[in-house]
Amino acid sequence: MTADLLDATFAALADPTRRAILTRLAAGEATVTELAAPFAMSQPAVSKHLRVLERAGLVTRGRDAQRRPCRLDARPLRAAVAWLADYRDYWAESYARLDEVLAELTAGDQE
Repeated sequence: MTADLLDATFAALADPTRRAILTRLAAGEATVTELAAPFAMSQPAVSKHLRVLERAGLVTRGRDAQRRPCRLDARPLRAAVAWLADYRDYWAESYARLDEVLAELTAGDQE
C-alpha cells in the first residue's frame, strides 16, 4: 500500500461519522438516503463523507437502475491493520520488559 493511500485511510477513519458509515456498510450495501437516515445532516453532507471514503478506497458505489448502492471495500483496512501491528509488537515488548522489572522489584521486596 502506498503512503498516500495509507494516509487517506487514516484521514477517513479520523471522523466518527465516516466510521459509523463504514460500520453500517459492513452489514450490507446501502444508498445515500439509507446512510443519511441516522444522522442529523443532509444527504449532500453524507455524500461528502462518502467521497472521502471513496478516495481512501473504503467505499465503492454501484449502479442498479435508479439506485446507486454504496458498498464497503475493506482492503485498505487490512493494510492499516498491518501497519499498526508493528506498533502492537512494540507495545507488547515494552509491557514484557515492564513485567520483568516488576518481577525483579517484587522479588527484591520479598527477600
